[in-house]
Amino acid sequence: MGIDRLCVNLAGLRLANPTVLASGILGLSAESLSTVVTGGAGAIVTKSVGLRPRRGYANPTIVQTGCGLINAVGLPNPGIGEFAREICEAKSLGIPVIVGVYGFSAEEYAAVAKKAVDSGADAVELNVSCPHVKETGSEIGQNPRILVEVVRKVKAVVEKPVFVKLSPNVTDIKEIAEAAANAGADAVTAINTVKAMIIDTETTTPVLSNKVGGLSGRAIKPIAVRCVYEIYEEVKLPIVGCGGIMDWRDAVEFLLAGASAVQIGTAVAIKGPNVFKTVASGINRYLKRKGFRSVNEIVGLSHHS
Repeated sequence: MGIDRLCVNLAGLRLANPTVLASGILGLSAESLSTVVTGGAGAIVTKSVGLRPRRGYANPTIVQTGCGLINAVGLPNPGIGEFAREICEAKSLGIPVIVGVYGFSAEEYAAVAKKAVDSGADAVELNVSCPHVKETGSEIGQNPRILVEVVRKVKAVVEKPVFVKLSPNVTDIKEIAEAAANAGADAVTAINTVKAMIIDTETTTPVLSNKVGGLSGRAIKPIAVRCVYEIYEEVKLPIVGCGGIMDWRDAVEFLLAGASAVQIGTAVAIKGPNVFKTVASGINRYLKRKGFRSVNEIVGLSHHS
């Protein structure tokens, strides 16, 4: 497949190709993550895990729309103490394991991140952008001052790369990315889901039990591409593009906008785990056809055209 052409170095992590499993899909067990590795992913991000177990919201938690999925699952997870075993097992899969982390305070983020790294995580991704859980997620990621505190506390206790997953539900995503960079983040992921909801016209009530959820899928891709493009122009950090990537063309668009790698989530649910191989193969054919020797040569290329 032109393996060397697809290799990327992402904040110190070596990936065989620039496709990464996005947090939230098949990420709660090493067994489910193994299917993604077989499917060709260059790295994996687990579902977000917290300090203590959390049940999440009652059903319905996911609804399909004509343009994607809206979910409000409520961050269900077994807690980092229990999840540590899954991290250890996932390490045997042979690709970088990035653990999604959330908390209700800077201290909680730091405690979970440290436990994740101690258990073998190659990096952590701070979920400061979940749009449907109060007092964590986007409420942190929308406030530069609090975000800086969280990133600094985490960086003080881990020596592995720290990624910050950014929310699109902000006035200026460049400001938030800059705050993350100034606090010592090693990379940013752009973007998390867009705040959304759907109402059943027959019952006249919101469909999701939480009423509001996060929209993912093809509908948010243009938003995500714009966010990556803007961040690349202002912030000197590696960017992982995320949002609506369904095929190789979508992935290449993110790379051209400035992403060093891309995360794929909703497409896994729709097309299956082999989507990683399909996307990576498509990127490779594009690079070969255009005469590029490495995927790195097209990162941010649209800014110079």
